Amino acid sequence: MATTRSAAPTLRVNLAEYGVTQALRDKRVMSDIIDLDYCGPTRAHDGFKAMVRENAFDAGELAIVTFLQAKAYGKPYVLLPTPISGRFQHHCAGYNIDFGPLDPKDIEGMKVGVRTYTQTTALWIRGILRHEYRVDLDKVTWMTLGEGHLAEYRDPENCRRLPAGSNIAQMMLAGQLSAALLDEDMPMDPRVHTLVPDAHAAAKDWFSREGVVPINHMFVVHQDLPKRRPDIVRELYRMIVESRALAENVPAEFPPIGLEANRKGIQLAIDWALDQKIIPHRLSVDELFDDITATLG
Repeated sequence: MATTRSAAPTLRVNLAEYGVTQALRDKRVMSDIIDLDYCGPTRAHDGFKAMVRENAFDAGELAIVTFLQAKAYGKPYVLLPTPISGRFQHHCAGYNIDFGPLDPKDIEGMKVGVRTYTQTTALWIRGILRHEYRVDLDKVTWMTLGEGHLAEYRDPENCRRLPAGSNIAQMMLAGQLSAALLDEDMPMDPRVHTLVPDAHAAAKDWFSREGVVPINHMFVVHQDLPKRRPDIVRELYRMIVESRALAENVPAEFPPIGLEANRKGIQLAIDWALDQKIIPHRLSVDELFDDITATLG
């Protein structure tokens, strides 16, 4: 944590520009006691590996799956009850209808592409396939492009690495992969159908039952910060909440602010991460926070 000439500490922050963070990034939301140096990459997930392997940032967004792994492997970050991104994930499994119709359970015994096994989108859509459609995830061969963010982690045995430079979307379109778990990289192609039938309606139905919008990224701080400067952590929380209040076009269904409001969603991420062999042991929601961050809001 660097210090400016005015003695206000400067935090190294990894935070991309979204609707809910734009007022922070364009400095409509400012602070009298801290300065924020947005020194992370344009795409925040490109900085996650440096964050958990090298402590490259004092604070910033982190995928919920990466944070759960970081906590399980003793990395020095704690959670703030402030989701940065989240959405329904039912539409994020696709296949090429030219090779015939595919029901969710049909992917057992098939090859399915995913950027990394531990990708947060993959956690959520696999959990949906497992718990809503009874897919045996261990019977799927997950074809990955790369490793996860934690050096200590090893993918499950039913994962295989694709050749360097592979394009999952193109391989799915060509029939080299039976299906693919993709987010913004899903091809806008009429041949591509969602593996979950009528994914939009399925997501609405799931939300009506579960009341959870899957969290993608949440804000975290280095564990030393609340111990040394709890006032700064409270100020960060205020700034994030204020930036979110100024955001335009935020979906009506978006992960809420606050620990208790997010408890069920975080617990679900923990349960599914354990079930999918992403974390080595069970975590509790409360141990993800400390005495300061748990009281925010």
